[in-house]
Amino acid sequence: MSSSTPAAPAAASVAAAPGSLRRSVSNTLKGSAGNLVEWYDVYVYSVFAAYFESQFFSPEDKNATIFVWAIFAMTFLMRPIGAWYFGRFADRYGRRLALTVSVTLMAGCSFVIAVTPTVGTIGVAAPAILLLARLVQGFATGGEYGTSATYMSEAAIPGRRGFLSSFHYVTLVGGHVLAQLTLLVMLQFLDVSQISAWGWRVAFGLGGIAAIVVFWLRRTMDESLESGSIEAARRGGAQASGSLRELFVRQWRPLLLCFLITAGGTVAFYTYSVNGPKMIQAAFAGDDVMTGTIINLVALTMLMVMQPVGGWLSDLVGRKSLLVFFGIGGVLYTWFLVLALPRQTDWLAAFAILTLGFVILTGYTSINAVVKAELFPTHVRALGVGLGYALANSAFGGTAPLLYQAALRADRVVAFVVYATIVIAVSLFVYVFFLRNKGANWLDDEAAMRARRR
Repeated sequence: MSSSTPAAPAAASVAAAPGSLRRSVSNTLKGSAGNLVEWYDVYVYSVFAAYFESQFFSPEDKNATIFVWAIFAMTFLMRPIGAWYFGRFADRYGRRLALTVSVTLMAGCSFVIAVTPTVGTIGVAAPAILLLARLVQGFATGGEYGTSATYMSEAAIPGRRGFLSSFHYVTLVGGHVLAQLTLLVMLQFLDVSQISAWGWRVAFGLGGIAAIVVFWLRRTMDESLESGSIEAARRGGAQASGSLRELFVRQWRPLLLCFLITAGGTVAFYTYSVNGPKMIQAAFAGDDVMTGTIINLVALTMLMVMQPVGGWLSDLVGRKSLLVFFGIGGVLYTWFLVLALPRQTDWLAAFAILTLGFVILTGYTSINAVVKAELFPTHVRALGVGLGYALANSAFGGTAPLLYQAALRADRVVAFVVYATIVIAVSLFVYVFFLRNKGANWLDDEAAMRARRR
């Protein structure tokens, strides 16, 4: 078992699983496509922030950069609300429908941002619209993470669950890669002033168009929640499904574990994969802007490719082994990455420092979806995974870029490093003492019950 959570009782409702590897892979790919587009819409903001900053805030405003990253951080406040709403929805009415609704919201908001007039045209209404659109996207993202992590874990077959569910983060990182690739293509054909004037609008518009395509893909996915469970919930006979009371009263231990497992992983993820590329972008500014963009693109692509490797390893050696590897590596390496990376002027050294950080990060990212899904029974799984993640993500992940920028301006970067290291160390303590490497878990127990029914 992946945690200290007791084995699932025989009476638990179970999720439907695909009957073959081919079907499991098909559902995984369809679920991944939506996840890819939603996270592109999330990261296109961070990748293009330096270019559209002057369009939403006055160029004379010395706090413009802080305001841009404050909006990035504030969207994370909506993630717990989105996790609650979509988690409850998914546990009662099915994973597929919840995922379809969330990607529709993301598409609409991307189009809104793409066509919003500048601050010079409509004044303070411009940043207000940006904030509102990003808050709604934060709401949708809160629902996307928990529901897609649940769906992809349930859709995977036993024995290959770590490998297949790792595509959750393949596409999450892939969204960042696509955003970086979009910037790289624009830099090939446009100058910086053109990207700042209108190129960033194209980037947001592309995300909206892609989300419409994914809307149709998700309509053809198999539903991973049993039809009997959905029907019972609709008739009002499954009051515990997606219930906060059920989660906080009966499932508070796995919820707390989910929060603590996520805390260190999410602060490392945003420190390494968002702050890290921004450090390189700043170090290779000016004439070297293309070099910095290429370094980030290749490093993030490697992070994406490493996810299935980590998932495959977890199927062999257990989930805990990888989490402990990440925890120890994060505690020892974060200080070096944050302090050394901004000083690099050699592209190879910068690439090596960032990529090594991504190797360490893979110990968490490749398996965090399935680790959390294994903690909860079917009837509160989407809610438990989504809310536990969203609360930790809002507190420690989304704030990491803002805190780093504030520390940078105050010349207190060491304080930020100490903070991030302590959070990772707390999660490491949980990995070592509260998780088990292998053994029975809710997903395996449910798979066994399905096999006995056949």
